[in-house]
Amino acid sequence: MTQMPHHGESTGSDAALYMAVELSASRWHLAFAVGLATPSRRRTIAAGDLAALQQEIAAARRRLGVSASAPVRSCYEAGRDGFWVHRVLARADIRNVVVDSASIEVNRRQRRAKTDRLDADALLRRLIRYWLGERDQWKVVHVPSVDVEDARHAERSLAMLTAERTRYRNRLHGLLATHGVRLRLTRAFAARVATLPTADGRGLPPGVCARLLVVWRVLETIERELTHARAAATPAAVRTERLRQLKGIRVRSAAVLATEVFARDVRNRREVGALSGLVPVPYQSGDAARDQGISRAGLKAARRILVEMAWSWVRWQPDSALTRWYRARFATGGTRLRRIGIVALARKLLIALWRYSEQGLVPAGAVLRA
Repeated sequence: MTQMPHHGESTGSDAALYMAVELSASRWHLAFAVGLATPSRRRTIAAGDLAALQQEIAAARRRLGVSASAPVRSCYEAGRDGFWVHRVLARADIRNVVVDSASIEVNRRQRRAKTDRLDADALLRRLIRYWLGERDQWKVVHVPSVDVEDARHAERSLAMLTAERTRYRNRLHGLLATHGVRLRLTRAFAARVATLPTADGRGLPPGVCARLLVVWRVLETIERELTHARAAATPAAVRTERLRQLKGIRVRSAAVLATEVFARDVRNRREVGALSGLVPVPYQSGDAARDQGISRAGLKAARRILVEMAWSWVRWQPDSALTRWYRARFATGGTRLRRIGIVALARKLLIALWRYSEQGLVPAGAVLRA
């Protein structure tokens, strides 16, 4: 039986050329087609070889009978390569979409075949259906501008350096604790290492002293870099300062929200909530119904900050409408109910802070700093 083209699908010379790109560290797998009911063309090129990519697109046009003026529509999954591939394709007048890989449905069998070639074919079929009108095939990732993406690195550097500083400080305390030494880390630590007595009155072994000094020198470097990073002005400083005016919100939390959440092009409260991953995921099948918790599909750093901020909000903004809502519904319950309630409060707080950041609407009953 001959399969007829779908509505809106053309197999003539004016048809669009569809291209799916499966990215990997060493190779890119390309799949080309002009429709669901037409033959496809598969090729493999070296990763990042843009000249070979253009040659394969031209060869696919000739092979599949597509005119040189027909549009090219492509897709690839978001991953390690980020958005530079998207920008290169856009400059070549190729309509590309970056796909959230977690939104693609897969076979639920315990064992399923998976290769780069099969993944490229599956992406190609979904790409064609997407452009034919089936927009629920996947979720498209919003590609930020270069400036917006670059502005996030300042705050991410701070977060990285802070985490590394905590890591190396804990390593020093751990090495000292193995010999029963409790010591406050000061600038004179390197000079005192050789004379530190252990719990049984002996001196620290030379191997431990050498390792302590190595870790201390790395920690000093991190401390210097952390000082420089804090002194540098970030593009989101104005938005951060506005959030800091609310009592109970500290600089670190405000900076994370300003750079990771509010700097994105979000249009409504639903997109803000989805970006945080603090949205419920219900499960209903027949008579069975249960709550699967939150999706956890958003930004992990923002979600962690928001939960901490929600606890702080309850403490420092006791007369706000959000705090009264939380206390009326969750404060009288047990520990588990209060934890569930604080996550719900964190999502409401995020939306309220987004409105405050964008429109200047102070959350109801909130108190500003003097």
